[in-house]
Amino acid sequence: MSVFDGRETDGWQQYMTFGGLPKLLEMQTDREKADYLKGVFEETYIRDIVDRNAVRNRAEMEELLDVVASSIGGLTNPKKLSDTFKSVKGVTIHPDTVKSYLDYLEDSFLISKARRYDVKGKRYINTPMKYYFSDCGLRNARLGFRQIEETYLMKNIIYNELYRRGYSVDVGCVEDVFTCENGKRTQKQLEIDFICNMGSKRMYIQSALALPTLENVRQEQRSLLKVNDSFCKMIIVKDGISHYNDDCVLILGLFDFLLGRTGEAII
Repeated sequence: MSVFDGRETDGWQQYMTFGGLPKLLEMQTDREKADYLKGVFEETYIRDIVDRNAVRNRAEMEELLDVVASSIGGLTNPKKLSDTFKSVKGVTIHPDTVKSYLDYLEDSFLISKARRYDVKGKRYINTPMKYYFSDCGLRNARLGFRQIEETYLMKNIIYNELYRRGYSVDVGCVEDVFTCENGKRTQKQLEIDFICNMGSKRMYIQSALALPTLENVRQEQRSLLKVNDSFCKMIIVKDGISHYNDDCVLILGLFDFLLGRTGEAII
């Protein structure tokens, strides 16, 4: 926004769609930006990955890339991706090969992964995990700008901003035990979008495009309230005024978060 001539909402739409590569600032039209991003993806990232890692089946790796780009922020692992190729595309790719491709994409700083962390068990769960793109514009260009889904892109951008600020970012899971209508007690795992650590600091964060009703708030903060510690718990929401609610959960406006207007809560 320091170099964008327009409203924050318009800046958000541009950033969410075309990402943050600096050269985009020289371009006036959406067509110019789209062509530039497609060129960077093909001529810089793909070519470098193929050459540096001596990839023999480029088409296979690119198909995997498309699958990952289409499902950003979704829980997955090499075995699950291998099964997807077999059932949907009729192609057999060994999970070890899938893992190698994912490692290549990570090493190129094109994607990064967030591991799952069991909050109550205080341990990492090796699989599944979530993958996010380092730049949403590159991700969108890869898919021909056909999947501009604000809910998922917002999570990707929040993840990137937390990572940029120096936090170690994981995906959280916490157990919820409740009684059903028949009187039986049952267990369910609830997900926390992001657990962020930096030294002795920790935050638990949910991402929500909107919270139009009290029921939506309760649903989003349910997993946060199951965490029995005193660290900051917040819901980042696209629209709304930043405030603490009656459950001591910080409802934080997306633009306040991205532009650093967050006060002492997460500095």
